[in-house]
Amino acid sequence: MKYDVADMSLAGVGKKRILWADNDMPVLAAIRKRFAKSKPLKGMSVSACLHVTAETANLMRTLKAGGADAVLCASNPLSTQDDVAASLVKDFKIGVFAIRGENRSTYYRHINQAIDHKPVITFDDGADLVNELHRTRKKEAGRIIASMEETTTGVIRLRAMANEGKLNFPVIAVNDAATKHLFDNRYGTGQSTVDGIIRATDFLMAGKKVVVAGYGWCGRGLAMRARGMGAIVVVTEIDAVKALEAAMDGFEVMPMSQAARVGDLFVTVTGNKHVIRAEHFRVMKDRAVVCNSGHFNVELDIPGLKKISKKVNRNIRNHVDEYVMKNNRRVHLLAEGRLINLAAAEGHPASVMDMSFATQALQAEYVVKKRGKLEAEVYDVPLEVEEQVSRFKLKSMSISIDKLTAEQVKYLASSGEGT
Repeated sequence: MKYDVADMSLAGVGKKRILWADNDMPVLAAIRKRFAKSKPLKGMSVSACLHVTAETANLMRTLKAGGADAVLCASNPLSTQDDVAASLVKDFKIGVFAIRGENRSTYYRHINQAIDHKPVITFDDGADLVNELHRTRKKEAGRIIASMEETTTGVIRLRAMANEGKLNFPVIAVNDAATKHLFDNRYGTGQSTVDGIIRATDFLMAGKKVVVAGYGWCGRGLAMRARGMGAIVVVTEIDAVKALEAAMDGFEVMPMSQAARVGDLFVTVTGNKHVIRAEHFRVMKDRAVVCNSGHFNVELDIPGLKKISKKVNRNIRNHVDEYVMKNNRRVHLLAEGRLINLAAAEGHPASVMDMSFATQALQAEYVVKKRGKLEAEVYDVPLEVEEQVSRFKLKSMSISIDKLTAEQVKYLASSGEGT
């Protein structure tokens, strides 16, 4: 078995972390138990480019239980939990290519090692693996049955590829599943982003102006959590409908050019590039805190920030770099602009990742059944999978819901009854 991890002696700690997360992932555990019997992925080579966390480890265990020959590489240089990576190799015999803090060269070497595994199914979080298959490993792309995409940024990239006629195999937009974006993006990102910020800075939310760039599901969740901790929340948006929704949800809405002057803390969650630029950094308050919870650090114009700074004080606190402007104002950049919730904390709680990874596992089973029948397009998660995951999750929470009566079924299917 091939692998490249930081320190195999960390495996004992990693195993405890994986099993602790598993306690809060009952839906995935139920699927793993069924997969162990039915082996829907038997003989399938699978490569996953995901955040190497305890929750992801339990997805990899589930794929292996289903018969897959699976390997894992990191989808972000700062999101790897080295103890988890070691345990996956030692205790669960799953190849991992990931080292926390790896440089760009190592990051892409690891992605290519995952492609060397000759996968027929891939999992992605940000579309870097799929992009590499299309960019430099086109020959290997021909064997792919389908890929599953986990995050908003990746879906944006993949839909663009499909629209341009450049996508060479089917992709399932797991990110767009209601059981993913309604819960993982909103509640998971909301809580874990605040967690990462506080761990990195010891920042008091109460009474501070927190600027949330983007009011998609991640932005909604973050704005909700920040307000719950006493922050005065400002939302910036480019979408008129989302801006109106934010205003009606009780948040201040303004352009970033205006918000930059009043914010104490700035968080980008847009999936877009250079949302906060040099002209914004230039007018921020002294010691403004800036971070990103979108997939790529390009949401912040870090080269632009460096250009207008006369000095950079690295690591003044763990995960905090201080950029000193020419006017002596300081901007505190967290985690080099990378995912703050994974770089400075542990990512989403296991109970919410339970639904996202349950959907991933079921979609792997689905694409095997549909092998050869799917076009090179981006597909939504089928409604029956959403329903199955939701019902499993409700059952694990000891929650029951109503069923339609025969009369109600008939009424909903008819047009005869009126006032």
